[in-house]
Amino acid sequence: MLKTFLPLFAADTGASAGYKLSEEVKTATPSLLSAAQIGVCVYENPQLANLPDKDAILVMSFGTTYKETRAKTIGAVFAEIKEACPGVKAELAFTSHIVIERIKKNEGIAYPTPEEALEKLHSEGYTRVALCSLDIIPGIEYAYKTYVFNHYKTFFKKMSIGTPLMYWMGQEGQRDDIKDTMQALSTQFPPKAEGSAVLLLAHGTPHPANAYYAVMQHRLFELGFDNAYIYSVEGWPHLDTVIPLLQAKNIKDITIMPAMMVAGDHANNDMAGDDEDSHKTILEGYGFKVTPYLHGMGENEGIRRLFVARALEAWQALQNG
Repeated sequence: MLKTFLPLFAADTGASAGYKLSEEVKTATPSLLSAAQIGVCVYENPQLANLPDKDAILVMSFGTTYKETRAKTIGAVFAEIKEACPGVKAELAFTSHIVIERIKKNEGIAYPTPEEALEKLHSEGYTRVALCSLDIIPGIEYAYKTYVFNHYKTFFKKMSIGTPLMYWMGQEGQRDDIKDTMQALSTQFPPKAEGSAVLLLAHGTPHPANAYYAVMQHRLFELGFDNAYIYSVEGWPHLDTVIPLLQAKNIKDITIMPAMMVAGDHANNDMAGDDEDSHKTILEGYGFKVTPYLHGMGENEGIRRLFVARALEAWQALQNG
């Protein structure tokens, strides 16, 4: 049932998708075992072990009310995940209740929450479910998905949950998701030129995973993109963090683009809008020439391949054993 899939970038390094305690640990407590559940996680319910296998995949995203970018990003990734697992029941759920309600009101489409989707799969007799995340980093949104996993895992015979786009960064012999992602993202950068720069707008989060943006910045520089800068709407670094860096390099021309799955409200309004407080307007006030690139990361073929690879890790973990 599983299609052969080869990621575009160096994701297949032989590294594990999960983490294992040292074999010297002989008396691990339940708390220690839970704490060590990082990466792709799997739960098998011994009380339901005799149930027949009936498998499904649940893809979870924050969602967006912007119909066009939703189809080109979330919809496109979901379609590729289904294509990679032909014949498997696949469902798409959104975590934003506001987005769900607005889409239902304006388009007549009822997307379920992850909880609703799992309740439905359970009622339909599915016994094994792979959960897949369309998050960029393991911030609050991904934490929500892991809580869904922990709450519903005992409802099923077996459940797995994959990682977001960027999770590992080369530690403990793991692959470097961040470098792979920045390499894929760089394929949409304009040609590098004297006096030009690229600003990548991330969402930002109060979660400690906001530190991923610093690693993203490091990987961009490591890959030779010393004219590309990460900043965020709701985290750190801010726009006013990078403006002095642009001025110090005598940058004149800037391309601004979202480092987010979709080109939604943040991209169209906060980043590229015409209001006096939009990033485009602020940068123009400093004398920069600004060109918006209004395409979500999900439109990038390389990024989609990485998302599908993450989903297939969760699916394979469901099949193993």
